[in-house]
Amino acid sequence: MIRRHTFVPTGTCSQRIDLALEEGIIREVAFTGGCHGNTQGIAALVRGMRASEAIERLAGIDCRGRGTSCPDQLAKALRRALDEA
Repeated sequence: MIRRHTFVPTGTCSQRIDLALEEGIIREVAFTGGCHGNTQGIAALVRGMRASEAIERLAGIDCRGRGTSCPDQLAKALRRALDEA
């Protein structure tokens, strides 16, 4: 069963992350706001990946000294979605 989640990022240009997981696999990711090309690229790269692997790869990535980034916020969103499952 596909479960949909919405996450509101903090500390980044993106304003919202919508994602869909099915048995721990990322089926869809859509960012609202942020650097359009980069967020589309991130979404395409993680589609079909295990959420746990994406978290491992993306967590801690920094954007311009902010202490977070869109990829890091996606990792946080995925962690929350897995915790809710």
